[in-house]
Amino acid sequence: MAEFVLKMPDVGEGVAEAELVEWHVKPGDVVREDMVLAAVMTDKATIEIPAPVAGTVTWIAVDVGQTVAVKAPLVRIETEEISGEAAETPANVTMPAASEVAKVPKPEVQAAPPPLQSVPPNAPLQKPLASPAVRRRALDAGIDLRQLAGSGPAGRITHDDIETFLAAGTRAPTPSGRNRKTAVEEIKITGLRRRIAEKMALSVSRIPHITYVEEIDVSDLEELRAKMNAARRPEQTKLTILPFLMQAIVKTVAEQPAMNATFDDAAGVISRHAAVHIGVATQTGAGLIVPVVRHAEERGIWECAAELSRVAEAARTGSAQREELSGSTITVSSLGALGGIASTPLINHPEVAIIGVNKIVVRPVWDGSQFVPRKMMNLSSSFDHRIIDGWDAANFIQRIKALLETPALIFIES
Repeated sequence: MAEFVLKMPDVGEGVAEAELVEWHVKPGDVVREDMVLAAVMTDKATIEIPAPVAGTVTWIAVDVGQTVAVKAPLVRIETEEISGEAAETPANVTMPAASEVAKVPKPEVQAAPPPLQSVPPNAPLQKPLASPAVRRRALDAGIDLRQLAGSGPAGRITHDDIETFLAAGTRAPTPSGRNRKTAVEEIKITGLRRRIAEKMALSVSRIPHITYVEEIDVSDLEELRAKMNAARRPEQTKLTILPFLMQAIVKTVAEQPAMNATFDDAAGVISRHAAVHIGVATQTGAGLIVPVVRHAEERGIWECAAELSRVAEAARTGSAQREELSGSTITVSSLGALGGIASTPLINHPEVAIIGVNKIVVRPVWDGSQFVPRKMMNLSSSFDHRIIDGWDAANFIQRIKALLETPALIFIES
């Protein structure tokens, strides 16, 4: 005979201790493997603690209402299943997370059924009696425990009952008649996706963001864009709204150079750039990539459109060169028709500003005497609050708003 010391298991979720709320056994009781010995309560749920081995309870450590720490001794069981002078909870004894297990009523105490005699199956609305380990195994196997006959005390379902059920080659139907799915696909984060994850984590952890959302009336801009596209030459790239925004950014950062900057927070140095290299967040099959339209300040609107189309296609096909994917001084993020009504874009570190373009929708707008339909679009823009004050961020977006709402101003040389 050997003595098995069962310790308080680690129930996960950062729980360091739990209150013992119920004992199902007392010293001298004979227990079977998987029989529930006690129940403990965390701040999230009540959790059953099963017996890892069969044997006789010789000692219990705490009374109901007392707190027990993780890995503290709970109960001792005299058993023949292990050898040696003493043993502790084996490493493979695990407990479910607190969120997975609800409180189970204490079973009625009754003698175990005689050999070859089974307890009738649980009634359809009755909660089956089974340990967490048995429940988890049944869940993985797609078995409805309410259809099994428990051979344990008080009709408790054991691992042997599941083995018998599986050996019969049957499955109990689920209440909905649908198959339960338990597969888990593990995907290792590598390559570009890992770099994207690292970049996003860096942005959030090191940059205190301030996001400013403003509504833009783009009715006149959309009318101008349609006319320009209708008159474009065959070799010219069709205009989207982004080249107009890029031109507006060029004019605005000339007035507010603090927005076209990068911040080396390790060295404590801000670099304000005369060149306007606009990164455009682009979705590809491999993930989000930011190709760069370099020197937008020297390009006209048709040139911006052509260069944007070229670098975006290179990014999508994986043929972009290193210099086409780096060196941006300010970034634009647009999801097109999926842009939503507002967003909170993350700054492309080490830049200090990013402009998010939301979708265009037709809404009624009051013109002073009546409601008229207008094409409206939000700009959701984020700024590094260490460098950019809220007032300056608002002024920056208001200037862009003025240019987009009166698009002729974009083409007037200052």
